[in-house]
Amino acid sequence: MLKKLDEIKSKAILELGSVGGLNSLEDWRVRYLGRKGELTNVLRGLASLSLDERKVIGASANEVKALLEAHLEQKRAALKEHELSMSIELGRIDVTLPGHPLPCGRLHPTTQIVREICAAFVAMGFQVVEGPEVEWDYYNFEALNIPPYHPARDMWATLWIDYETETGERPMLLRTHTSPMQIRVMERTRPPVRVVVPGKVYRYEATDATHESMFYQIEGLAVDENITLADLKGTLYEFARRLFGQERKVRFRCDYFPFVEPGVELAIDCFLCGGRGCRVCNETGWIEIMGAGMVHPNVLKRVGYDPSIYTGFAFGLGVERIIMLKYGIDDIRLFYGNDLRFLRQF
Repeated sequence: MLKKLDEIKSKAILELGSVGGLNSLEDWRVRYLGRKGELTNVLRGLASLSLDERKVIGASANEVKALLEAHLEQKRAALKEHELSMSIELGRIDVTLPGHPLPCGRLHPTTQIVREICAAFVAMGFQVVEGPEVEWDYYNFEALNIPPYHPARDMWATLWIDYETETGERPMLLRTHTSPMQIRVMERTRPPVRVVVPGKVYRYEATDATHESMFYQIEGLAVDENITLADLKGTLYEFARRLFGQERKVRFRCDYFPFVEPGVELAIDCFLCGGRGCRVCNETGWIEIMGAGMVHPNVLKRVGYDPSIYTGFAFGLGVERIIMLKYGIDDIRLFYGNDLRFLRQF
């Protein structure tokens, strides 16, 4: 039986050396020191021995048990220390490493083009101003040479707002264009005036690939002594080249707008086909980008400017249309559909 104890001790110590975790260590303890372990079974066999043999073998068995328990505690302490150091190492932060990148937003394509257009005019001496999106009928129509019941009002599908003052009802609306700021600026400013007005405008109409109920416009106005149509042409020609490229050709044709006289439309040669004709330009070789003209004398009189002394020009363009032309986008609804796959392209 003494030989059996030596075998158990040697085998247990040898196996303990290869134990690599606390769970394996518990299995080792149960196998050798548990209630049904190998050493416990030897101690239970002492009852069949004589008194002298029990003294000798019992003392030896207790020594083996004490030795194994001492090795068990040493191993447990070593494993706990190792696991603690590993957990510390895993949780360690190297402050010299770069931080985790945060998701970064970007400017909406409309905002990008608004800034690009405004920058082109600022470089030519214009100032950027903004105005209210909820506007009075007076500024939106009447002061712009569009009196009540004028047929030109049919051009704008207006969103009206019920509003009543102490003196009675006063027509209010969501502005249909950014032109009201022409009047507001001229009311509080004496010439020379050079401003561009970016902002949202609203129309009560069904949406489709080329129409939206809300979109952006940029309005421009210049008033001073001796301003002529040549100044308008030179300004818009320079703008077209800055935005669409130095090689652009520009075409002016007569058009009608109630608050300018004469009125013109500005078109550029198609940048896709080079003026040969394609689907984008409807086989004409030209793409219309804005309306413009000389400020109507009635508008100047309305704000107290003497049209015999001062003249000016105005222009307006749809921002989304410029983006659609520049990037070949065929549906205006994509701009405000909140589809990140579309917006991340810009």
